[in-house]
Amino acid sequence: MKCRICKHAISPLMTFGTMPIANGFLMPEQFKNEYFFELMPAFCDKCFSFQIKDQPDPGLMFHDQYAFFSRTSAHMQLHFKAYAEWVYDNHLSDKDLFVVEIGSNDGIMLENFSKRGIRHLGVEPSANVAAEARKYGVNSIVRFFGSDTASDITKEYGKADALIAANVMCHIPDLNDIAKGADILLKQDGVLVFEDPYLGAMIEKTSYDQIYDEHVFIFSALSVANIFGSYDFELIDLLPQETHGGSMRYVLARKGERKVLPSVAKIVAAEKAAGLHLPETYEKFHEACEASKKRLMRLLVEEKEAGRRVVGYGATSKSTTILNYCGIGPNLIEFISDTTPIKQGKYSPGMHIPVKPYAAFAENYPDTALLFAWNHKAEIVEKEKAFTARGGKWLTHIGGD
Repeated sequence: MKCRICKHAISPLMTFGTMPIANGFLMPEQFKNEYFFELMPAFCDKCFSFQIKDQPDPGLMFHDQYAFFSRTSAHMQLHFKAYAEWVYDNHLSDKDLFVVEIGSNDGIMLENFSKRGIRHLGVEPSANVAAEARKYGVNSIVRFFGSDTASDITKEYGKADALIAANVMCHIPDLNDIAKGADILLKQDGVLVFEDPYLGAMIEKTSYDQIYDEHVFIFSALSVANIFGSYDFELIDLLPQETHGGSMRYVLARKGERKVLPSVAKIVAAEKAAGLHLPETYEKFHEACEASKKRLMRLLVEEKEAGRRVVGYGATSKSTTILNYCGIGPNLIEFISDTTPIKQGKYSPGMHIPVKPYAAFAENYPDTALLFAWNHKAEIVEKEKAFTARGGKWLTHIGGD
């Protein structure tokens, strides 16, 4: 196996076993033809990239039935509004601005630029969510971003002031081509800004559910500096985020074009202190994953033996890794409650647990809710005060419930 970034020889750290498409919610007649692959993370000790060995074909993950819409979370709407305003206030100054977003989904972030009258373009590979974005006045094209797409955009629209992304860059297997695309598309003083789940937070919390088919990389500042440094970009700022259980916003510009802020040296030093550049850190992570799995299974079996009803809360992409790695099926979880219509009435990938509308949860509370959307815990617990007041218990795969 060779590193996707620097082609250095690397080996898988562990296996989470065979996995289906994380967002591949399906009907019973589709069970027999369900796609599976082996989910094996690896770490490159040369460029410090944490990555998965194999990733399914992009067409299997991003398509016209893609089952994730960003607007389903009120919290994320506020977050992306703040993100857009931060980019505008800190990095955009020209009057005739042009902003491009990679993986713009349903337009939740670009809408904020559109409302300001700023020229913009969303590059979104899933046709159904791109169509949703257009309903909100967001200019979107259905394509994967890369050097070819960047060339075409430049010819039609000109150079961009900012290339932004959120929870997308980690999905892309060929980041060298993304870096080439950024170099083609951005003005000389343009900025590349993206945020994704943060490797440091994943290691600290043993939140292994961040690893699934779409997340081909989990980034650190060390790895991002190496990935984009080869293309004359440098980190100029780093901003930790609370989203997705711990994310990082990376801000890059061409070397020497913008001031490098103190946050970069501070966070890089913290990563080295935490051993994010050392293989032994990931060996310990493997052991922690196995311990987390045993703990969760013990708790679920105890619930079942006590005659308590357990229902899943939030049919997330991340839940696919938890359910399949741990072997949790409908014998332990009655159903999963979710507010996304495209998932309702279907079954969870791999373990085939029924997915039901939120009403099924609210009208007949279970004894325990296994919270897959744990990164939205504060928002959800606030919403579900009635469940808690009636003695309902929350459970997650993250320790310390």
